[in-house]
Amino acid sequence: MPETPRPAGMARPPSPFSFPDFRSYWVARASSTVAQMAMVVVIGWQVYDIARRTMPPREAAFQLGLIGIVQFVPLLLLTLVVGWTADRVDRRWIARASVLLEAGCAGTLAWMAWHDTTSLPALFAIAALLGVARAFAGPALQALAPNLVPREVLPTAIAMSSIAWQGGSVIGPPLGGFLYATGHFMPYAVSTVLFLCGFISLLLIGPVPRTTLDRAANPWAQMVDGLRYVRENRLVLGAISLDLFAVLLGGATAMLPIFARDILMVGPAGLGLLRLAPAVGAIVMAVWFSRRPLKRNVGVKMLAAVAVFGLATIAFGISRWLPLSLMCLGVLGAADMLSVYVRQSLIQLYTPNEMRGRVGAVSTLFVSGSNELGEAESGFLAAAIGPVAAVVAGGLGAILVTLLWARLFPELKNARTFAPPKTLEDAPGQEKAI
Repeated sequence: MPETPRPAGMARPPSPFSFPDFRSYWVARASSTVAQMAMVVVIGWQVYDIARRTMPPREAAFQLGLIGIVQFVPLLLLTLVVGWTADRVDRRWIARASVLLEAGCAGTLAWMAWHDTTSLPALFAIAALLGVARAFAGPALQALAPNLVPREVLPTAIAMSSIAWQGGSVIGPPLGGFLYATGHFMPYAVSTVLFLCGFISLLLIGPVPRTTLDRAANPWAQMVDGLRYVRENRLVLGAISLDLFAVLLGGATAMLPIFARDILMVGPAGLGLLRLAPAVGAIVMAVWFSRRPLKRNVGVKMLAAVAVFGLATIAFGISRWLPLSLMCLGVLGAADMLSVYVRQSLIQLYTPNEMRGRVGAVSTLFVSGSNELGEAESGFLAAAIGPVAAVVAGGLGAILVTLLWARLFPELKNARTFAPPKTLEDAPGQEKAI
């Protein structure tokens, strides 16, 4: 397998940006994330706003739960297929096609907003298509990133990739809110342009090492191999499932439209700030890790971060003062970033290249499950007991999950560094330029 060429005269590059392909990847991820986050905040607002015109608050909250389910179902149904595809087909083209589909969804919503034909069924249908696009994009992009840099800079590359995602999360929500105030079609039109920029950036990525997946083997058996690998590797299983259950229970962000409209009473502009706060905390943490990568006691720190995530969720649910709510969300975002940084580094470094697509698909299913199903759980629970009680209960659940996982998966507590087993380093497809 050919190695990724290194810049002349640099034995160990100081930054992932030393590699042109990673720079293109970073730009694509940043621009597409800005577009996604702008659309998420506007779609959530429109769903709740349209529902509130004809429904009482709790029924409208139920609609927010349904929008999460609609986005998650495609991922659930396609997980095995998209993982196998990412290990068999050129990952660059999977990512390109996915971003292009997102651009089409954004363009369609812009057209409907321009003609004032936006409706709940249309928003749900587009959300389902976006779920399909994300189902394919997630494993392909996760598996592609390690092919662009040497192993020794991969944790830093993950931190920089997280900065692109979190930076987009910082810019996207207020941008979406501001553009929506200038014209309901504007956030979708701008998102269309940004998705197209991401598509062009992905086109600039050159050939990458291909996996050696047996083309004659049974495709279904190969798909199941990803599930089997995750099940048998307890460190990977523990890291992925911890995120699933902690965020599933502690998904306060799904309730932000309700808190902005009915509890804090700060309107669309305030909603943008509430969406912004977790991303600000996360990007500060990601910048810190890009300069000072985590090296010791990584598993214990991940568990502690999830516990802090739960505490911050509880404090947000109790707060009735916008500055305090923003502070709680900032801490929540920073804690989540630390957990993501450790989890993604462990998964990428402990997974052979030829398995990364399928393992990435399982990881995407769990992560998206924690997000979309977390939104659904929060929406349904809010409809049953009210939004404040739902958020506080979710934070308590995240803390309990952390304590339980520390006992069920001692491998997490015992993960001292990111160094993978020697046998994995010497496995096929694990050359220096992965």
